[in-house]
Amino acid sequence: MLENYLIVHKSILPDYYDKVLETRHLLESGKVKEVSQAVKLTGISRSTYYKYKDFIMEPAELEGGRKAVLSMLLTHEPGTLSALLNRVSSAGYSVLTITQSPPIHGLASVTLSLDTSAATASVSALLSSISGTAGIENVKLIAIE
Repeated sequence: MLENYLIVHKSILPDYYDKVLETRHLLESGKVKEVSQAVKLTGISRSTYYKYKDFIMEPAELEGGRKAVLSMLLTHEPGTLSALLNRVSSAGYSVLTITQSPPIHGLASVTLSLDTSAATASVSALLSSISGTAGIENVKLIAIE
């Protein structure tokens, strides 16, 4: 799934991409509590922020990272979470945190933060493996460092 990503020098991109990152940093750091306040400070619209916020990431190091955050939906069936964790473990990733919502309409939202330092498979291969697992839907890479 990483084949859908490009590394592009930001000098050739429109300035609002950088402002989306700046807006995210303001919100994540707690300097600003609300999106409307953050976008006002950075000079972009709320719609621009929401349109691009999940698609613009900053690499911490070009050589590769040590953490990745994934988001997905799991069906509320016995063994689904276990199957997910087996895929992650067999690819050499270590789970740092798991956040799971209660199932609503038979689906639970799950966010995993992973340590990638000992991984034996690429993040792209992991995402493909997870996507092909029964009971797991809508797998997304949220961030990689």
